[in-house]
Amino acid sequence: MKKVDLSKFKIQTRSRLNNNKESNETEINVSNKIKSKYKKKPLNTDTELGKELVAADNNLENAVKIKLEPKVENSQNIKENIDNKLKISKLKREHIEIKYEEPTTSKIKQGDGKPYNWELILKNLREMRKNADAPVDKMGCDKCSDEEASPKVIRYQCLLSLMLSSQTRDEVTHAAMMRLRQHGCMVDHILETDDDVLGKLIYPVGFWKSKVKFIKKTTEILKNEYKGDIPNTVKDLCKLPGVGPKMAHLCMKSAWGKVTGIGVDTHVHRISNRLGWVDTKTPEETRKSLEDWLPLELWSEVNHLLVGFGQQICQPLRPQCPTCLNHEICPYGIKYINNELPVKPKKIKGK
Repeated sequence: MKKVDLSKFKIQTRSRLNNNKESNETEINVSNKIKSKYKKKPLNTDTELGKELVAADNNLENAVKIKLEPKVENSQNIKENIDNKLKISKLKREHIEIKYEEPTTSKIKQGDGKPYNWELILKNLREMRKNADAPVDKMGCDKCSDEEASPKVIRYQCLLSLMLSSQTRDEVTHAAMMRLRQHGCMVDHILETDDDVLGKLIYPVGFWKSKVKFIKKTTEILKNEYKGDIPNTVKDLCKLPGVGPKMAHLCMKSAWGKVTGIGVDTHVHRISNRLGWVDTKTPEETRKSLEDWLPLELWSEVNHLLVGFGQQICQPLRPQCPTCLNHEICPYGIKYINNELPVKPKKIKGK
């Protein structure tokens, strides 16, 4: 392998560096000559023109200082404003309650504290229910007991029908009670019945698996503590598994013939609020509110009346408001007809 002679490359590199250095020095000399040529001559301040130029320069410098140097007062004010905003942001916002306007007719009450036009509404309800052809009229809980049985058995069957009726249509409850009666709907016989068999007898009532347990436990309590009969007070009835205030008041009326309160189910709760009779959130609140103003002699009628009305006309989803006799005085009916019902376009003759 031949050796490469680097001496020539070194000489060429040095010459290039020397040339660059010389060129840079010439450029610096030229720039210095230009600066010296155009160097500002000293101003003669004795002349009027010189004095005016000096004053103009001073004014210009002052103006530039004013613009560039921020005022201390302004900066302090800005800082104070920022601090105030931070303090305000840390404070809790005041709670504002928004109230929505509701139909005024539901709020109007007579001088005695009763809902406006309640007697007229009740009269119209009776007129619409005069045929007594709703499911509750033919298959309600008071129609499920064996009328030929002993009073104790009738009361027991009445209690069972009410327990089965929760979250269940009257037709389904009535059919289940007919199967229980055919099987033998008495305290001793129910206790001897296997849970699976009892479940098949009451199916498809709502929550049938839970109701099998409630029926067995309640029946055992009735045998041990009440000699096969049912309690005769609302308080004791509500102690039974699966029995609530609505069932207790209805049972007292149907089984014992005593009016102790208004039985409020989903129909009574819904319709009472729609009519403006109450303003409540739960059935128990509705019961207490109705009992505050509704005359005692109407307590036994109102449940049966409103349940049948709810089954036929005032349904939960698609109420038949245009056919209701109270649609002009019912707050819900007025709103439903004006806002919910679709307006059908009128047909033009000849098209």
